[in-house]
This record gives sequence, C-alpha cells and structure tokens, in this order.
Amino acid sequence: MKLHELSPAAGSAKAAWRKGRGIGSGNGKTAGKGHKGQNARSGGGVRPGFEGGQLPLYRKLPKRGFNNKFAKEYATVNVSALNKFDNGETVTLDSLVKLGIVRKEYDGLKVLGNGELKKKLTVEAKVFSATAKEKIEAAGGKAEVK
Repeated sequence: MKLHELSPAAGSAKAAWRKGRGIGSGNGKTAGKGHKGQNARSGGGVRPGFEGGQLPLYRKLPKRGFNNKFAKEYATVNVSALNKFDNGETVTLDSLVKLGIVRKEYDGLKVLGNGELKKKLTVEAKVFSATAKEKIEAAGGKAEVK
C-alpha cells in the first residue's frame, strides 16, 4: 500500500460545504440565512436562554439551597486503605496522591475509621475521626494533626 492509495472509509468523510460562493454552489446569495432579519446580520442572534422577552425559565425557577463559601472540603481516606503502606512508614497526603488512593489534595486530608488497620503507621492529616484515631493508636501507630 502506498500513500496515494490511502482513502477514508466510504461515507466517513463529508465533503466541505462552502457557503456564500455563488448561485451554482447551491448555497450562494444569502448563504442559508434567509432575507434580512436578526439572524442574517453579523453578530446577530439572541443569547442562550433568551425567550423573546418572555420571562425566561431560569428566572421563573426558585433559588435552592445554600453554598457556604468558607466550607472546607477534605480528601477523605478510610483506615483500611492505609494497609498498602509498609510498617513504620509515615503516611502524608502527598504519599496518598502518589499511590493513587486519593485523587486530589483539596483542603487537606481527613482520615475516617472504616475498616481495620494491621500496620504500625504514623499518619499526618488535618482531621481524624474519633474511631480512626483509636484504630491507628491501637495498631501501635501515631495520629499527627498537621
């Protein structure tokens, strides 16, 4: 097979349709925009959500809920996920991201107490749940608030 023998699969490539290139092109003169009017003008048309002056749907619907802009969002991890580390290791948010246990750092690390911990680890996090702290210390490790 040579380069000049290559061609796309039948029906996969659509021919270019050049607008406003003469009557013979089948799409000349007004180039599919009709005669005059708002949509025929350059920059014409209405913004998304505009309903011709009628009160738009997004203004009719009630506002819902509350968004606390001061809220902290923590990257959470359960105690059971910490078993991937070796005995005596220090677990930080960076090490969890490197291993792929946590995807994003957010505003810090929160350790939750679901599951069992079988390794002696030093865990550095911003927040610990009470059960997580108990389980880490019961395994002989340390829970350090950073």
